[in-house]
Amino acid sequence: MGTTQTTTMVRLAVFLIGAGACMAGEDVPVLKEVFKNDFLIGGAFNRRVVTGRDPQAAAIAAKHLNTATAENDFKWQLIHPRRDEYNWAPADDFMAFCEKNQMVAIGHCLVWHSQTPRWVFRDDSENALTRDALLARMKDHIMTVVGRYKGRIKGWDVVNEALNDNGTLRDSPWLQIIGEGSQDKQYDFIESAFRWANEADPDAELYYNDYGLETSKAKCDGAVAIVKHLKSKGVRIDGVGIQLHAGLTYPSIQGLEYAVTSLAATGVKVMVTELDIRTQARGYRGADIGRVTRQSTQDANADAAETQKKLAEKYAEIFSVLLKHRKDVTRVTFWGIYDGASWIGGSPLLFDRTYEPKEAFFAVVKTAQENQ
Repeated sequence: MGTTQTTTMVRLAVFLIGAGACMAGEDVPVLKEVFKNDFLIGGAFNRRVVTGRDPQAAAIAAKHLNTATAENDFKWQLIHPRRDEYNWAPADDFMAFCEKNQMVAIGHCLVWHSQTPRWVFRDDSENALTRDALLARMKDHIMTVVGRYKGRIKGWDVVNEALNDNGTLRDSPWLQIIGEGSQDKQYDFIESAFRWANEADPDAELYYNDYGLETSKAKCDGAVAIVKHLKSKGVRIDGVGIQLHAGLTYPSIQGLEYAVTSLAATGVKVMVTELDIRTQARGYRGADIGRVTRQSTQDANADAAETQKKLAEKYAEIFSVLLKHRKDVTRVTFWGIYDGASWIGGSPLLFDRTYEPKEAFFAVVKTAQENQ
């Protein structure tokens, strides 16, 4: 089917189902039921959701989602803020919410260059750690965190965002110290993280997670190289997460299909782990949190009818690709629940700031119904 014809059909479908449901006063379809034969459908939850301080968002999550990722509560700076101190309360609250609502819990994330305290990479004299000392700290963290939730978390984002856009490894402290500037050791920190995560919970799935895999073939190829390296060393990796922080004009269908098919060809599961769609047309497209803030992504036209129509069309296009490859895609997780709590502001999700389903919501449902 041609692109123009597909776009026209999507626009018509969005209008008909959105208007029809609202005018008829019908109950809103439940996302986890809509996709029950396709893949898990989930969201990233913040503290307000899991503690009940945002009851409307919690209600959306409980009704529509069957898998959940903690937005921040498992990241190193919060769960392990000081060398001899672990802060379990936020992560425990997340787990309690998931188990109360029978949601598949995902652990995010164990090894990342960002949101990791400075002390992790420094000795008592503020000098950079040695390779062996940093490996020891990584092992302690992974064994302790994964071990605490053994048997309760389906899968872990073991290593997060280790690649540059050109597919080379990011020059992070993990690479600098553990890799020691050697080509032969460049994957050592990744390999070690996956080995210890497997040791801590042999039944949990282990993932590599990154953004831009659907817009940069080179970066996607870099993720493929990580998978192939780990497998060549006999190290278990079960899946790769495509974050899919998209925009109204990207990714292309071809780019998303390249990412899904290339990763699936390595024999791992493919997941969309952090889905949202930026509505502004200009500015930085990536997901580096050093460059993305609500201020940097402001869009005065985010709520305009034309913008919402484009948002719905892009969501429909993305889901048409994911449904086409449902045999390889096992999970789709939105990064947030509703627009008011999104990390990028604007209007990036399926529920608006008043917790109501948007045109994009009905477009996604219609796309699923048409692809059964």
